[in-house]
Amino acid sequence: MSRAWILPAQVAVTALLFVLLWRQLDGAEVARKLSGAAPGWLLAALVALILQTALSALRWQIVARAFGIGMRLRRAMAEYFLAQAVNQSLPGGVLGDVGRAVRARGAAGLARAGQSVLVERLWGQAALFALLVAGVAGVTLAPGGLRLPDPLVLGVALAALIAGAAGLILMRARALPDRAMRMRDALLLPGSWPWPALLSLGTATMNLLAFAFCARATGTDLGPAAVLALVPVILFTMVLPVSVSGWGLREGAAAALFPLAGASAEAGLAASVAFGLVFLVSALPGLPVLIFTRRAARPADHPTPLPACPGLSGTPQAASTEAPS
Repeated sequence: MSRAWILPAQVAVTALLFVLLWRQLDGAEVARKLSGAAPGWLLAALVALILQTALSALRWQIVARAFGIGMRLRRAMAEYFLAQAVNQSLPGGVLGDVGRAVRARGAAGLARAGQSVLVERLWGQAALFALLVAGVAGVTLAPGGLRLPDPLVLGVALAALIAGAAGLILMRARALPDRAMRMRDALLLPGSWPWPALLSLGTATMNLLAFAFCARATGTDLGPAAVLALVPVILFTMVLPVSVSGWGLREGAAAALFPLAGASAEAGLAASVAFGLVFLVSALPGLPVLIFTRRAARPADHPTPLPACPGLSGTPQAASTEAPS
């Protein structure tokens, strides 16, 4: 069955969500908050998101090496900014990641390149979820302060238990499919995994700070508890593939959750729109890469020997070293 209807459907869902939000809330108030946004805080959000992309590129470079794919940091940066530009501007939200996997396949093959991208993205989601769990636990256990709905607390607790159990099973399993085994070995590779973990905490922190800065720019000062407990939930809605790059879903979640922090739904909508626009601007460095790759043929990558990664089953002795952009 053809999937040609998926992209138009995502665009339609995005438009419908914005129309509903604008009519249900005070659209004029949202427009006022956006038009009066403080440039300094928006600039701070832009810097945070650019740093987030740079740290993500470094994380991908480290993870890709565990799969036998070598690339210079400059190339990893260019590819990641290009992926962000595509992800933020086209329906689907993952086309940019598919593209960098295809271009990184080199001598290691498309399967390994795709696995490196998947593992790298999983690290980022895991770090954001860890901050969410910490925030919800802190808010729940601390007396007074932010009051979260019981379904949200129970949902996060259940998800944490399931994720923990799945992690233990994965680490202790002795028989897994080859691809799953390679991905597990890449995640647990001694001397390698601490860096993706630390970089992922850095990228998640930059994301939360960027959203908090956009909220501040539009007139809402979110406290640390709200940033840790609410913003990750808002950002997680972006991974649902029912709209264009999470637009509309993220705004609806922000409008629903901001009142828990003592702010208005309109404030949540304005902060989320500001965040989305700044995110688009932060991806602009990827456009020159896109133009260059369309206008000029890149030189072929040549396999260069890399040291084998002990513990990673089937790691090739040679991997592609990407030419600098």
